[in-house]
Amino acid sequence: MISDAHAGLIRAIEVSFQGAAWQRCRVHFMRNVLARVPKVASQMVAAIIRTIFVPRGKRELVHAQFDEVVSMLTRSHPAAAELLEGAKDDLLAFTEFPSAHWQQIWSTNPLERLNKEIKRRTNVVGTFPNSEALLRLTGHVLIEQHDEWDASARRYFSENSMKLINPGVEGVVLAGLEAA
Repeated sequence: MISDAHAGLIRAIEVSFQGAAWQRCRVHFMRNVLARVPKVASQMVAAIIRTIFVPRGKRELVHAQFDEVVSMLTRSHPAAAELLEGAKDDLLAFTEFPSAHWQQIWSTNPLERLNKEIKRRTNVVGTFPNSEALLRLTGHVLIEQHDEWDASARRYFSENSMKLINPGVEGVVLAGLEAA
């Protein structure tokens, strides 16, 4: 699950999706950090923090870069460094998944685009005759998005990359897929 760090939302995820991993959205977190630094330093601080998320392919490298960023910011912007340090596990939860998934799961941007499309389509209709009509339209938009993600050349999650999450399923072995 990917979301902002709203306490109620996190509790709901823990209750409704027991055992699911939770990833704090890096985009929303960046906004929180930048609110704690002077405006003149915000571009520099943002650039430094973004280096954490440069694709490195290895969990250890991402964690090492995170620690380096915290160290750098501790000297110049201790409030930002403290906020970052406190959110380390939440921000780096994506590293527990296959690196092929990282860019899709470290932000809520795809979900926000989908929500905007649902809102746009429902606004065109205006008033729905009943809740079933709203559900039909929303379901149709979700099915369209699913089909687009499933069939496009840049598939959101490939079948092989999904097998990396649970290598025991269908007898798939991590080493075999990484070599392919």
